[in-house]
Amino acid sequence: MIELDGVPELIDPVMVAAFEGWNDAGDAASAAVAHLDREWKGEVFAALDAEDYYDFQVNRPTVWLDGGVRKITWPTTRLSVVRIADADGKGKPRDLVLVRGIEPSMRWRSFCNEILGFAHELGVEMLVVLGALLGDTPHTRPVPVSGVTSDPDLARTLDLEETRYEGPTGIVGILQEACTHAGVPAVSLWAAVPHYVSQPPNPKATLALLNRLEDLLGLRIPLGELSEDARAWQLGVDQLAAEDSEVAEYVQSLEEARDTADLPEASGEAIAREFERYLRRRDPQAGPGLATEGGVADGRDGSYLRDTTSGRTRPPKPASKEPKEPNREREPGGPAESRSPEAKGSESKNPEDGDSQSGNPEAGGPGPQGRQAKGTDSAKPDVTEPEDGPADDSEN
Repeated sequence: MIELDGVPELIDPVMVAAFEGWNDAGDAASAAVAHLDREWKGEVFAALDAEDYYDFQVNRPTVWLDGGVRKITWPTTRLSVVRIADADGKGKPRDLVLVRGIEPSMRWRSFCNEILGFAHELGVEMLVVLGALLGDTPHTRPVPVSGVTSDPDLARTLDLEETRYEGPTGIVGILQEACTHAGVPAVSLWAAVPHYVSQPPNPKATLALLNRLEDLLGLRIPLGELSEDARAWQLGVDQLAAEDSEVAEYVQSLEEARDTADLPEASGEAIAREFERYLRRRDPQAGPGLATEGGVADGRDGSYLRDTTSGRTRPPKPASKEPKEPNREREPGGPAESRSPEAKGSESKNPEDGDSQSGNPEAGGPGPQGRQAKGTDSAKPDVTEPEDGPADDSEN
């Protein structure tokens, strides 16, 4: 029995979850939940027992000093509550239950049942799981974010895709199906991260997830420095691509494929929908701390280039590598496999689940991944050279 004596009664609560690891390319999803927790000053009220769900040889605890006293932080999943006094900009309050942790190593069914136990006790109306995958998407275009659900009625009501994926899955897929069987409405939002710049962090993908979450829940999310970080990230990748002809050619091929795929969407109805979204977000009183439809999220504004004296400089030139034999197989509903620069017309597809470690979306990775450039500074965007196929090795 879950006791939540210290948690007050919540107002229209929605649970938002993200898990590091297999379903978190570029750390985009976990960074989005961390941003919500930080900006709204979340209060942790529960943590799952690490002994029950984690292999400490896979996810090792860390030792740190607190005033000269050594302490240990164990890998786990924590739940916090954020109280939003003005959720929609019109004075309407709402509460979020944030779930942030690491994909468990074992006992997934018990793990999901424990999460759902908290959701039931708190009266959660819907669960939104954030994920990120690697795909054939150019960094210069808007980050594709897909919303999927197993509930046909919810798909129609919220204009989401009904998932049809079959194959290996991660904790995001297991949790979503557990919600379906428990009668809890559940949605997964997936951001596609360019596979040739897969090293975390990816603030542009994080920003895209938060923008989509705003639309889904009718929230107004303060962005803090996230927009500035996303602009600096794109500037670094732009500078690298400008110096390397192979990278530039490959990015151009992805741009052409993406623009061609987007042409059918440029209808009057689609443009009207985008304009309505812009009007919903636009608020002259809001200032720069709130999401807007343009700018970084769509990657078309070149006026935002940030002064790189802050420490964010362009990444080094990627090392040369012979292309591998392409893997053309793709799971239905899964992310795009890696393509050669000549393979135009490829498109990133968001699966039920994905991973950030290998080319197979459900068996070790959410999309294609190139080799990491040598000598990369972790504070800079880490660009990898495009390949004809996914990486050989996968990591769970």
